[in-house]
Formats: sequence, C-alpha cells, structure tokens
Amino acid sequence: MARQSGRSRRRRRAGALWTAGGPAWLAACEGQQSALSAGGSNAAAILDLSMVLFIGAGVIFLAVMALAGYAVFARPDRFPGARAWVIGGGILFPVVTLTALQVYEFTVARRLAAQGSADMLRVEVTGRMWWWDVRYRDGPAPLRTANEIVIPAGRPVEFVVEAADVIHSFWVPSLAGKIDMIPGHTNRLVLVGETPGVYRGQCAEYCGAQHALMAFDVIVEPPDRFEAWLAAQRQPAPEPADATLAAGRDSFLKLGCGACHTVRGTAAAGLLGPDLTHVGGRRRLAAGTMPNDTDAFAAWIAGAQHVKPENRMPSFPILDGADLRAVAAWLESLS
Repeated sequence: MARQSGRSRRRRRAGALWTAGGPAWLAACEGQQSALSAGGSNAAAILDLSMVLFIGAGVIFLAVMALAGYAVFARPDRFPGARAWVIGGGILFPVVTLTALQVYEFTVARRLAAQGSADMLRVEVTGRMWWWDVRYRDGPAPLRTANEIVIPAGRPVEFVVEAADVIHSFWVPSLAGKIDMIPGHTNRLVLVGETPGVYRGQCAEYCGAQHALMAFDVIVEPPDRFEAWLAAQRQPAPEPADATLAAGRDSFLKLGCGACHTVRGTAAAGLLGPDLTHVGGRRRLAAGTMPNDTDAFAAWIAGAQHVKPENRMPSFPILDGADLRAVAAWLESLS
C-alpha cells in the first residue's frame, strides 16, 4: 500500500508539473525567436530539412537497433543468413540512406545560397560589442540605424555582415539560418521575410560579458509601409517641440555625446556609437536590453555601466535630475 501510495504521489506530481509547465514548453516552440515558427521561405526550407534529417536518423537508428537486438537475443537456428542481414541492414542500409539525406541537404543548402534577384535590397550589418550597426546603401543616400532592421515582405534581402572587434554570429531563427561575423572578413546571407511581423534576432557566438544582451529585431513590413519607413528615417531629427525638449538637446550636445553619436540635424556627428537620429521610434534600447521610454533613457544615461557592465558607453551620473529628464525626454521624442 505504501509503495502504491508513493506511485500515486509521483503520478500526481508529474501531472501537476505538466499542467504548470506544459503550455510553457509548447509555447517555446513558437514566438519571435523560434526556428520552429517560420516567417519566411528560408526558415521554412531549413525547418523541412531538419525534420527530414531527424526522421531519417530516427528510422536508421531504430532499424539498426532492432537488427542488433534480434541478432543478440534470437536463437541461432532462428536467424538464418545472419551475415547477409548484418551487411545489408547494418552497413548498406545506413550508407544508402545517409547518402540520400546528404544529397538532399546539399541541394537545399545550395538553393538557399544561390538566392537573389535584380531588385534585392542590400543591408550591411556590423556586429560590435555589444550592439548592431545597420546601414542601408540603396536609394538616394545611405541610411544608418542600430539594433533594429526593417525589411519589405516578399522581397529578397542580402545581408552583408562583418564584425568590428571580435567574432559575432547573426541569427534570426524564424527567418533564416545563422552566419558568422568575422573581423576583416565579409559574409553574405540572403533571406526573404514573407509574413509581416517582428522577429527577434540574437548573437549566436559568445563574444564577451554582455553576449546575452546583444539582441535585435527584424521587422517585416508590407512594401508600401517599408518605403514610408525608409523615407521617414532619411529625414533629420525633428526640431524640439517645447522648451524642455530644447533644453534636453542642448544638454546632450554640451555633455559631449556628439563625439560618439550622430543625430542628423544637429552638431552631433560621432560614429563610434549608434546613430540616434530616430532612436525614439525603436522598440527597445541598448540592443534589446531595455524598453524604449523616458525612464529607460534616463537609467541608461546615468548608469549604463550598471545596466550593461563593460559596454562602450560610459555612465554619466554628473547630470542633475532636471537635465537628465530633459535629455531623456528629448531622445524619446526622436521618432
């Protein structure tokens, strides 16, 4: 009875664990950063390839293990032609099946690598410790932004990637496979985002203390909305709408932030840090680390080394409360 009671408790505990965690486990298969939730043809092809390889490997494993188990436990007189079974099932079957799977894999990989078209959009992405420098070269003038990439739905996009310091890895699981970003070397990745939405990307190569806080968003927009976004991003920063925002802009420039950051339409023209011309319109701050609002701007300016230790942005605790809030409000207004 005691043993039975213990089993019942274990069953109830397992049931409770599934009830509590099951939905979370299933939800992990979907979402903004899941290779099992394809938002484009590249990710769908990789998902299909993965399923074929997993199923093929599983069939081979089960067949070989069944054959091995039968060979070990069956009586010799019930296993005629054992040598032929071992050679055919243990050698020929895996070799033929694995070769077919490998040919299929190479075919898919070659097709993905050969993608492209005459109207392909080119986006240059440089991995830095620990943020993403993004440049659009197409159009009347180059456009620089950071930590957020907007692309048109249904149009091939060529990502030209490199690293400025250490090896990083560019990966948007729901849109494509990963590709390394290597200092002094340029790599290329072509993808097509077919389903409008927001897809989270992540550095997939350990690159230092804040590697885990090096994320970015890829936003797939319908073509007309993408063109509207592109035109808006090429505009200079808007003029301050009131005295508080004007004071924030003046404090930003007086503090010397323009030595590292660019805000087009002002004297700030630095290239070491992210372009902040339209930073208020981005979804998150500090490469996916914080929400985009006035409080987050203030916390980042005053304590960047506390929020994200060892990043290249120094903390500025020297600002008084009024100046800090004004600078934060002005940055949030840059949409």
